[in-house]
Amino acid sequence: MYAIIKTGGTQFRVEQGMKLVVPHLAGEEGTSHVFEDVLLVAKDDKVVVGHPFIEGIQVSAKIIEQSKGAKVVIFKRKRRKGYQRKTGHRQLQTWVQIEKITKV
Repeated sequence: MYAIIKTGGTQFRVEQGMKLVVPHLAGEEGTSHVFEDVLLVAKDDKVVVGHPFIEGIQVSAKIIEQSKGAKVVIFKRKRRKGYQRKTGHRQLQTWVQIEKITKV
């Protein structure tokens, strides 16, 4: 059984026991989080597609770790003017482990 969820403007295909990195979620490590924006659920050959979401289906997950992603370097330069600026950015992200896909 698997589901497709939407979080942080991104869609993820998840299964029970799966670990994945999602955009930052509020919550401490070790707490649970419930994803209610479920787009699709498939079990064996039966597939249910939402319009846009499926009512009554939840995906519960446990927050494993809060971290930062890889550094993105922003370099600005104007030729012949001596202007250079170098900055960086690290996006916050959350590691979660999918516990179960349930019908409410």
